[in-house]
Amino acid sequence: MQRAVLAIDEGTTNSKAILVLEGGEIVSRGACPVEIRHPEPGWVEQDPLHIWSATLAAIRDCLSGAPEVTIVAIGISNQRESIMTWDRRTGEPLGPLVTWQCRRTAAACEALKAAGHEEAVIARTGLPLDPLFPATKVGWLLEHHCAGRRAEDICIGTVDSWLIWNFSGGRVHACDASNAARTQLCNIAEGRWDETLCALFGVPMAALPEVHDSSHVFTTTSNVGGLPDGIPVASAIGDSHGALFGHGAFSLGDGKVTFGTGSSVMTTLPGFIVPPRGITTTIAWQIDGKPTYAFEGNILVSAAILPWAAEVLGVGDVAALLDLAQTVDDTAGVMLVPAHVGLGSPHWNAEARGLICGLSFNAGRAHVARAAAQSIAFQVADVFDIVARNSGRGIGRLFVDGGPSRNPFLMGLVADQIDHPLITGESAEASAQGAAWLAGLATGFWPDLATVAALEGHGREIAPAMAPAARDAARAAWRQAVARTTLGAE
Repeated sequence: MQRAVLAIDEGTTNSKAILVLEGGEIVSRGACPVEIRHPEPGWVEQDPLHIWSATLAAIRDCLSGAPEVTIVAIGISNQRESIMTWDRRTGEPLGPLVTWQCRRTAAACEALKAAGHEEAVIARTGLPLDPLFPATKVGWLLEHHCAGRRAEDICIGTVDSWLIWNFSGGRVHACDASNAARTQLCNIAEGRWDETLCALFGVPMAALPEVHDSSHVFTTTSNVGGLPDGIPVASAIGDSHGALFGHGAFSLGDGKVTFGTGSSVMTTLPGFIVPPRGITTTIAWQIDGKPTYAFEGNILVSAAILPWAAEVLGVGDVAALLDLAQTVDDTAGVMLVPAHVGLGSPHWNAEARGLICGLSFNAGRAHVARAAAQSIAFQVADVFDIVARNSGRGIGRLFVDGGPSRNPFLMGLVADQIDHPLITGESAEASAQGAAWLAGLATGFWPDLATVAALEGHGREIAPAMAPAARDAARAAWRQAVARTTLGAE
C-alpha cells in the first residue's frame, strides 16, 4: 500500500485537504467552505467550531476520492493573524475567531501609536501597530469573553494551535514559529514570547501556546472522526509561509506572491532585519531550531476586489469581468483603489477607503473592469519596490500562487508593473504542499531539503513586456489615486 502525507490548508473562506505521495504527486483533494460573519462595519469573525468541522469535512472529502493509502503524517497550513480563545478544560471556544481582516481594534492601535510604542514594537516583532495583527485582538477577546477567568484556564491561540488542540484530543496547546511571529507578541530576533510585549498588550503568557519548529511532531491524532489514532501531526505553518516553502524557495532572495482574498509578497533574508517603513519582517519557517527570516508585505484586498467589481458592474462573475477587461487596451484614465477595509502594506492606513476616480465620458464598464484587475498589480508593485530596495541581495526567483495566478492576463499585468519575471506553480495548493513537505521532513518520509527540492515542478515564466515610460506613467497615476483614499484619514 502506498504511503502519503495528509496536508490541511485552513484558509479564510475554505478549508482544504490534499494527499501527497512520496514522489510529490497530489492524488486527491477535498474542500469545504468556511462561513464569515460581519457583525458590525469593519468587523470580521468566524465560528471556531465551524472551522474545525469544515476541516474534518475537507478531510472526508479528500479521503473519499483517494486511492487506498497509509497516512504517515499530517501537516497544517492556516490563515494567519486570526486569533481566538478557548477553555483549557473543556475546549469550548470563548468568543469568536477574530480574523486577520477585522478592524475592530483600530482605535486601540492608534492609542498605542500615540503613546509612542510603535518603534519598540517593530524592533521586537518586525510588525507595525495595525489591527491586522492579533495582539490587540487578544485584548478585546479577554475583555469581552474571558473576564473573571484565570489565565491558566484559558488558551489563546492562532488557527494552527486550535487545529493541533483538536487533533490531539485537547492534550496539546502549541503553535509553530511562523504563526507565533505574526501575533505581535513574539520577539522574533530571539524566538520567544516577549514579556514586555505581553505586558504592553495585557496578554497573560500562561495562556499562550508552546512554540516549536514548523517541521515538528506536535502531537498524534486522538479521537478524530474519520482518522485512526496515532497519526503524527508533524508540521504547522502560516499559509503564506507554507506557499513559499511549497515552491521550494530555499535560496536567499527567492520569493513569492500569493494571491487570494488579500495578497502576500514575501522574500527570504540572510537574517533578522528591522523592516523599513511599509513592510514587515517575519519568520518564514523554522527547522532544527534555526529560523529563516523574510520580508513581507500584506495587501488587505487583492483578488477580493474582482467578485465585488463583477457584481457592481453587473457582469455575472469574475471570469466575465476579466474577459470584459481584456476588450480594452487601457483604463482610459480610470483608477480603482480597493481600500475597502483600509490600506495594508506599504501604506498601513486603517481609515482609508476605496474609490474609483478618473472617470470621463470616454470610460465605460470595460475600463472600470480593467482598473479593478490592474489594482491587484499596482498593489503588488508598491510592496515589491520596497522589498527589492532593502533586501540587500536583490530578488531571485519570484513564484506566484493562488487562484488568480492561473490567469495569464492578470499575471501579465503584475509582471509589467514590477518589471520582474514571474514563475507560475504547477500546483494550485502551494500552501498545503509546503505543509506536506514540512510534515514529511519531520517524520523522515522525505530525508532532506534536497530531496524535497527535487520533487518541485514549476510552470512557465511570465516576463514583463511593458515599456518603461508607460509603466512610470501608470504608477504615477496610481500613487495619485492612493493619495485620494487617505485625504482626511491621516
